[in-house]
Amino acid sequence: MNGNIHSIETFGTVDGPGIRYVVFTQGCLLRCQFCHNADTWEIGTGKEVSVSDIIDDLKSYLPFIDASGGGITVSGGEPLLQVPFLIELFKKCKDLGIHTTIDSSGGCFSHAEHFQNNLEELLKYTDLVLLDLKHIDRKKHINLTGMANDHILEFAHFLSDHHVPIWVRHVLVPSITDDEEDLRKLGDFIGTLSNVEKVEVLPYHKLGVYKWEALGLTYPLKDIEPPSDEIVEMAQRLLTEKLN
Repeated sequence: MNGNIHSIETFGTVDGPGIRYVVFTQGCLLRCQFCHNADTWEIGTGKEVSVSDIIDDLKSYLPFIDASGGGITVSGGEPLLQVPFLIELFKKCKDLGIHTTIDSSGGCFSHAEHFQNNLEELLKYTDLVLLDLKHIDRKKHINLTGMANDHILEFAHFLSDHHVPIWVRHVLVPSITDDEEDLRKLGDFIGTLSNVEKVEVLPYHKLGVYKWEALGLTYPLKDIEPPSDEIVEMAQRLLTEKLN
């Protein structure tokens, strides 16, 4: 079984607990204006890498991963565009006792029977989902990502109903995702979920601008600066005040 892979980071420290072996998959349906991995958008490209090759490479880092309480994280792009590949990869990881994490926007969640069956199989081998909630307002979500958020919110409830632990992530972009009322509503929604272990507010940054320029794309947020510490603290409070 092969996957379309953009790149691999062997000592990741920000995509789940401990030191992570991070696989960035190729392909995404969303077009987030703040995306720092715009080079992962195109579906069906990237390098074809087999599950066995990833496992063989991953094994060499296990002493560091195990000592830190880490594991493997599959990010993107959007990992759930390649669910069969993830199933085989995570099965092999669980055979080795490796903690498994998916970093997903939920942008390809579907009620189609085939997708649902595959997703439920995958979740049997998934220890944690990093769920990226971009915006709670439907129209603003469309403006920000090019896609509505109805199915993404349904995905969040799906994970809650299946008791899959999640860390909610929210990128805080001044003037776009930092409105107090929107944050309060997103916090209310997060409060309806029974599986939230952590909420991470990720301050907007410009580290991916060079990728947009290299791809010949116009970066839409070039005039926006990162948020202040005070705004980040406010967002953290509003997003977590309804958590049990």
